[in-house]
Amino acid sequence: MAKRILLAFLIFSALSLSAQNGTVSPYSAFGLGEFRSIRSVENQSMGGITFFSDSIHLNLNNPASLGKLGLATYTGSLSRKQIKMETATEKQGVSVTNMEYFALALPLSTQHAGLSFGLKPFSSVGYTLEDLRTNADGADVLNEYTGEGGLNQAFLAVGVELFPKMYFGAMSNFYFGLLKNKRVQVTDGIAYGTLDQRQSNVNGFDFNFALSYSPNISPKHSLYTTLRAQTQANLTSKNQRKIGTFVPLTGTDIETEEVDLAADNLQNAALKVPATYSFGLGVGEKLHWMIGGEYSMQQFGDFSNPFFDDINIAYQDASTVAIGGFWVPDFTEIDSYLRRVTYRAGVRMENTGFLVNNEEINNFGITFGMGLPLGFEYSNLNIGFEVGRRGATTNNLVRESYFKVSLGLSLSASGPNRWFQKRQIN
Repeated sequence: MAKRILLAFLIFSALSLSAQNGTVSPYSAFGLGEFRSIRSVENQSMGGITFFSDSIHLNLNNPASLGKLGLATYTGSLSRKQIKMETATEKQGVSVTNMEYFALALPLSTQHAGLSFGLKPFSSVGYTLEDLRTNADGADVLNEYTGEGGLNQAFLAVGVELFPKMYFGAMSNFYFGLLKNKRVQVTDGIAYGTLDQRQSNVNGFDFNFALSYSPNISPKHSLYTTLRAQTQANLTSKNQRKIGTFVPLTGTDIETEEVDLAADNLQNAALKVPATYSFGLGVGEKLHWMIGGEYSMQQFGDFSNPFFDDINIAYQDASTVAIGGFWVPDFTEIDSYLRRVTYRAGVRMENTGFLVNNEEINNFGITFGMGLPLGFEYSNLNIGFEVGRRGATTNNLVRESYFKVSLGLSLSASGPNRWFQKRQIN
């Protein structure tokens, strides 16, 4: 029965990830959309740090952590994000609910080698923007921009113990998805409007390598270090473009025609998402507490997407600083459930790499959450919260103030309940 429930969950998750619009942000109009930077709920709640791992939770971003894996683990997450968008003159509230990820990890040799695979979003497009102006003849001209779609990331990872306390991991990522953008223009007093539809079918690969070392620095305390490199993603974009006219009152197309993109070498485009490098360092006491920080950088200034380029957008190097940790009062406490709960918190400061109207788009978030032990063995329910702000109200930009709630399950079993145990007949 449990296996059937799991299979149904995996199928539902795959369909949800493929169908959902993961964002409502106007900043998803640029590049490949809004980069989702998906972490497990456990890691999200600690500012998004990825260098820490243990033997029962799956780290979605650090393949070296699989060398510590002790149990088969299933994990998945849902989130809901409330966003208040503000310009210099207007305010609007919106929300979005998403399936964040699902994955399965298996120990190949208990706490010496492991394997994982799963699916998570990489970027999302979902916006509606309007621009009302007056032309030289005094007539109102309305431009409306809309977009939807995004890229998903299917991954396969392995991790091994090289030496005591030292682990190495590698992950292969396959990207796939569809990006759709549309612009319509309606001029007051003119019966027909014009439209410009663009669509890109994108796929490609990259790799993620990690090296972790967690030596003991005292009888009780350990040092946690990780170096991680995600290689340049080499993506291929197959593009289509249609232009035409339509009836504004009904939305009915009058005449559309395919643009010959081959003449401008835009029918197929190579998109290169620059490599990302991360370094994490922390200290803690096993099963009790940990605190640390992580720095990531990406030469995003080298990115370009000629098919969707906009005169208002430019790219620069991106970076993220994350600080976070956890505290468990006493994981062996039988009489007090709250003392067995894992409490997490962190902070994240991000330069997204987007320059819109010559202004940097930065993101700041405060995170916190809890890991709630469930009644069966090493499984737990993880709840994460993030309060943050992105963008600004100057230079005709939008400031987003958001509150995100994430709910994740990490299901593990051992002993007589161990999954994949060979059946025996006595």
